[in-house]
Amino acid sequence: QVQLVESGGGLVQAGGSLRLSCAASGRTFSSYDMAWFRQAPGKERKLVAAIRWSGRTTYYADSVKGRFTISRDNAENTVDLQMNSLKPEDTADYYCAAASRNDQFLQHSTYNYWGQGTQVTVSS
Repeated sequence: QVQLVESGGGLVQAGGSLRLSCAASGRTFSSYDMAWFRQAPGKERKLVAAIRWSGRTTYYADSVKGRFTISRDNAENTVDLQMNSLKPEDTADYYCAAASRNDQFLQHSTYNYWGQGTQVTVSS
């Protein structure tokens, strides 16, 4: 069982930066693949970035590539999302998610633990 708590959302102007953090409970954090998803109003939840249990493999959606960086600290049980050069279209609720090691780590259905979400609003 893993419990996830996100923090770091807020209001920022276009071009600004935010850092989201996700704190995970449990002693087996290092065995989980982790991801950040986002959901804009009226739209489906989509994968933004993912990182394998080892931290050696990452994935980014094309829309955030070069602007966002996902990282994890297995000693601290945290996974962060550094978001730079933010755009109004990045406005959404951002969710941290965890899944036991799975090669299908890019699939929404793979993730069975979710945080409550944190809101990010980017003004133009």
